[in-house]
Amino acid sequence: MTRSRTFTWQDPKLSADAVGTMSGLDFLREMVAGRLPGPPIAANLAFTLEEVEEGRAVFAVVPGEEHYNPIGSVHGGLYATLLDSAAGCAVHTTLAKGVGYTSLDLSTRFLRPMTVDTGKVRAIGTVLTRGRRTALAEAGLYDANDRLLAHATSTCMLFDLPTP
Repeated sequence: MTRSRTFTWQDPKLSADAVGTMSGLDFLREMVAGRLPGPPIAANLAFTLEEVEEGRAVFAVVPGEEHYNPIGSVHGGLYATLLDSAAGCAVHTTLAKGVGYTSLDLSTRFLRPMTVDTGKVRAIGTVLTRGRRTALAEAGLYDANDRLLAHATSTCMLFDLPTP
């Protein structure tokens, strides 16, 4: 009963080269619109960036068997990846042209299991506070009935991107 899955992605250099040329919100809007490619990790794990606005980012995935751990439920790594992406991209929406970020930490709490029967889930990230050099964001992972499956907080470091 072997299963397989094939996925494709675009050259990540296309987005990397564009990141410093526009505001963070504009950059992510270009990604949502399909004018910039998403990151390969999104193709690998089959999740998408669905919505962005100032201080908020929403990712979605439909859990599949390919996300399972050995005990028959979705691996915590998928939870953490979605929560980290949502929190980090929420911060990214607040950045000016030429400013980048990286996650300094991610504190997660897993509250409910996910399986293939869970259906579509959404990770909603919001910025709690932002300074000149750091930002604090949170993200919640919700099922279709708006039940909280997991929660995370993340601190991000902000920095000037190198000039091309």
